[in-house]
Formats: sequence, C-alpha cells, structure tokens
Amino acid sequence: MEEFRTKAGVVAGRRADRDPGVVVLRGIPYAAPPFDAGRFRAPRPAAPWDGVRDCAGFGPVAPQSAELPGSPTWSPGDEDILSLNIWTPGGSGDTLPVLVWIHGGAYAFGSSAQPDFDGTVLAGHGLVVVTLNYRLGFEGFGHVPPADGEEPCPDNRGLLDQIAALRWVRENIASFGGDPGRVTLAGQSSGATSVACLMVMDGARGLFHRAVAHSAVNACASPESAARTTAEVAAAAGVPATYGGLVSASPKTLVDATDRVTDRYRRDPGSGARHYDPAIYGPVAGSATLPLDPLTAFARGAGREIDLLVCHTAEEYWLLDAVGSCAKVTEKRQLEAFARDFGVPAAVLDGYRELRPEASVHDTYLAVYGDLLFGEYSCGLAEAHTRGGGRSRLSRFVRQRDGRGRPVRAWHCADIPFAFGTVDDAHVHFLIGGPPGAADRALASRMTRAWAEFAATGDPGWPPLTAEGGPVRIWDTSTDDAPAGRWDAFRVPWRSSGLPLLMP
Repeated sequence: MEEFRTKAGVVAGRRADRDPGVVVLRGIPYAAPPFDAGRFRAPRPAAPWDGVRDCAGFGPVAPQSAELPGSPTWSPGDEDILSLNIWTPGGSGDTLPVLVWIHGGAYAFGSSAQPDFDGTVLAGHGLVVVTLNYRLGFEGFGHVPPADGEEPCPDNRGLLDQIAALRWVRENIASFGGDPGRVTLAGQSSGATSVACLMVMDGARGLFHRAVAHSAVNACASPESAARTTAEVAAAAGVPATYGGLVSASPKTLVDATDRVTDRYRRDPGSGARHYDPAIYGPVAGSATLPLDPLTAFARGAGREIDLLVCHTAEEYWLLDAVGSCAKVTEKRQLEAFARDFGVPAAVLDGYRELRPEASVHDTYLAVYGDLLFGEYSCGLAEAHTRGGGRSRLSRFVRQRDGRGRPVRAWHCADIPFAFGTVDDAHVHFLIGGPPGAADRALASRMTRAWAEFAATGDPGWPPLTAEGGPVRIWDTSTDDAPAGRWDAFRVPWRSSGLPLLMP
C-alpha cells in the first residue's frame, strides 16, 4: 500500500492493475455525511481519523433508484456519500496538473464509480485525476422552503458539494503530487452544466483554472419551476411541502416519490415539455447560490478568466431513445406538438427537414431534441464565453464507424470512454457499439492526449474561437489529422430561433 497524508488523516491506496506507475485511492471523504442535522444544508467538513484509512473501495453512491452496468447501487442507510477518488502517478513534491471529474446523470443518478470514469490512462499522461460523488435528486437539487426561525436551506446543494470537493483538492492535492494552482474541472451532461455553473459561482472562484464540458445540458430551473417540483414530489411522498414535511421523509421516500412524479409525466402526452424526457431536477438559476444561468452569465463576462473546452456528439438523443427514457414521436402532429411545448419555431423544423430530407419524423425529432438540449446549448456556451472575453475551444464527436468498420451511433456518452481511454472495458461496450478496434484505440489515444495537454498547458491542439466563429475539432476514426471547419450545418436552423434558457 502507498500512504499519503491529508489534513484529516493518512490514507492508503494501491498500484493500479492497468498501470503500476499509478496509485489509486477510492472513497476518501471530502465532507461529512449530509444527513441528520446536515440534511438539506451546505456541506460540512469531514471528521478526522486516527491511523491509516485504507482507501481500496469506492464510497457509497448518492440516493437514487438507478442501476447502472458495472456500478454500485444505493442502499438505504448509506450515508457517507460525499467522497472522492484519486489516480496519481506522483507523490509529495511533484507539481502535476490536476483534472477533477463531475459525473452526469440528469442530476438524479450516476456516480464516480462508473467504469468509464477510471482515471488510470489519464494519470498515465501525467495528470492527477480526481472523481467525486455529490448529492443528487431532491437531496441535492430540490428546493426546500425555510423552516420558521431557521436559516434557509440553500438551493443547489449538489453544486455546493462539488465546491467542497474542489476546496478539499486545493488543501490536499499537493500530498498526491498535484498542483493546486493547475486544476481543470471537467464533466459530461449534467456534470458539464455543473462545470459551467461553477465557472460563474462566487463560491467556486479561484478553485479551478480550466474547464471541460462535454454535452452540457440545457436544464437549469427557475425558482418558480423548482418550487412547483417540490410541491409535486412532496405530494407524491405524502408529506407537506415544508421543511418539516420534507425532512420527515426518508431519502428513499423522496427517491420513490421522484420516480412517481417522472412516471406521471412520461405517461401523459399533454403534460408539456416534461413529457418527452422527465428530468425534473436541475441547478436553480436566480437563487442566492446561482444568480444567473451560465449562458447569460458567460455573455456578461463571468468566468472569462477560465479557459473552456467544449465537446458534443453528433447524435446525442439516440442514446436516450435506445434506453427508453424519452417519448416516441413518430407522427407529424406529434412533432409539431413537441415543437410547441419547447417553443421551437417552425423554421427550425423546416431547416432540419431541408438538411435531412430522407429522415423519418422520429429521427427528425431525435435530431432536434438532441441539439436543443445538448448540441446547440453546448455550442452556445462556447460562443457566449467567447463573447464575454473568455477563450473557448469547440469540438464535435462524430464517430459512426467503429474500428472494424461497423456502423455505430455518435450518441450521448459515447465520447467519454474515448476521452478517459476506457474503451476496452466491457461495461462501456454498449455505449461505443461493441469491443473497440485499432482505429477506436487510436481515436481514444488522441482524445486522452488532448485532455491531458489542455489540463497541462491550456492548448488541446487547436485554436480557440473568435467573434467570427472559428475551427471546430472533429473527433472521428477516419483520420489522424485534426479536421476542422466553421460552424456545422446542423446549427443553421437555430441561428435566429433563440433558446429557452430554463427548464419548464
């Protein structure tokens, strides 16, 4: 075992099986369990310990009902959920760049223990890699009305957990060979939007210096919609929508109530935008912790001191369709209703029909929905950050052939095993279309190298955007070059449409 000293006590890890030059430590607490007196409150410091803490296994995951391949599930009673994991090729005295990863999962599921987030390959590129768990669902993102005479419970507790983890990194990462002055924060999907939120939050200022956002999701909530969600979840749980009522409900009760609320939306085509994919939680923009949503804040110059690397995939929503989490839209009238529910102008649908005249109604729906929630929003973040005075780089994952020439989807999450270099793990083969071939491994090598270079130097290998647009790095198996172009054709229909910034 390899030992390292943190401010709370000594921790011990082990050499990675895939690379004996990397030490892995799992389940290090960065904050106290967020239950009992700390429930619905800002995170508190972790308690110190005596002796050596053996960090061989991942910590418990946050309350959720999801069961993900190769990942641990939550069990009622698991409380010490605010933990992080470290992969390091260094030790005390080294000053390696640090990459901190925030997992996605619609702010309601997922964990740092997912096999695609193994940091061994990235650490082999000279990074100290940190992944973390944080509060999800109602525990992390539900609005809790204040109790009489008490301080209000903060909104965005999941984001506050992430900030607590970044503070832990600032105070302790030097012991693991990391440089607290060179921290890159990265995430995908809701994790990417979390990164964007932290870029503009006062509480995270100075805790990281570069940012990576893959498939950021357009899913911030307004205070009004967050309050409506609380009322719905409380009613489903059979408790009053008050602090007392909500704190009396167990975490499992609120997880089950959330599932019932989302299921009702899923079954009701007349329920508006939430019917199509009822992800009911998101960062509350317009709250004390997050005064502005990231897109607006970026355009006003917030976070401009942080270099930003953005990526999205060409077929985001085909994954959500494949796993059955979104509604089927197969008729023209359904597509038009979808557009009305999201405020998508008819001109956008017409533009997609012109770009894809052979596409079915369902494929047009998936293309529009994926770009609305992920692709166009991610590009919008890069553009807004550039307009606000920041440096942003944009990339697009388009791999539609695996290394053996078979057709696969460039869908949501497919890019992450390539960026982490975990394409050979059997648990990710559903995401990438099966076992990888030589061209897939070469693509993974290029993407991990780009992340490592960005974390180390700020330059992943292509120039930042300008006010006129700029190059877009295309990730594909077809070439070793860095194919780049101006804005992709799919963006044309959105040019003058405007985007809804907050979830309904």
